[in-house]
Amino acid sequence: MPVNPFKWKHYEGEIILLNVRWYLKYALSYRNLKEMMAERGIEVDHTTIMRWVHQYAPEIEKKVRRYLKPTNDSWRMDETYIKVNGKYKYLYRAVDSNGNTIDFMLSARRNKKAAKRFLKKALGSKHNQIPRAITVDKNPAYPPAVKELKNDGILPQNVSLRQIKYLNNIVEQDHRAIKRIVRPMLGFQSFQTAIKTLKGIEIMHMIKKGQVEALNRCARAEVKFINQLFGIAA
Repeated sequence: MPVNPFKWKHYEGEIILLNVRWYLKYALSYRNLKEMMAERGIEVDHTTIMRWVHQYAPEIEKKVRRYLKPTNDSWRMDETYIKVNGKYKYLYRAVDSNGNTIDFMLSARRNKKAAKRFLKKALGSKHNQIPRAITVDKNPAYPPAVKELKNDGILPQNVSLRQIKYLNNIVEQDHRAIKRIVRPMLGFQSFQTAIKTLKGIEIMHMIKKGQVEALNRCARAEVKFINQLFGIAA
């Protein structure tokens, strides 16, 4: 018998997932959602919604990954800044030449070790294929990271690395969608809660871009899909 993911919760699963989805998909604060629920006659504290996001955002990401369409073999990689506990951290992100998200990773540092770790994560994601070309900006950490991955046999020797900034416009534009959602949050309180929340934001963005197999790009289909992932009947 499957485990009920909402066991011991005081609210129905549909209400919990509704709040989590909206927070991850739209530029809303926890207090905004509290007021919106109050208009529906549902009294819920903003800190409760926060706990729901921290618990269920990573679960949504984990469950949705199984249904992602394959990306192509032309990768565009870049980093953007995310404020955590008053300090800027680095969100590594990659998209393919069609703008589909390849992968993402939050890092405390922007160096060769972080770049290599992100590349290994992206290569390990089942919806990605081995890149033919990797396009990056002038960040000096990428060439040695790619070289080490080739020496380790993780990346084929014939993969080309292009450091051409204008070709990376597609990933820089894609950052904006993520930053738009993060902005009302006014920074994250801890590195771990940032990771949990960003997983949900990124996966909801991937759904919006049509990266899920056999899922119509409409709100009703999205709601039904996510609810079913958590065992909630239509």
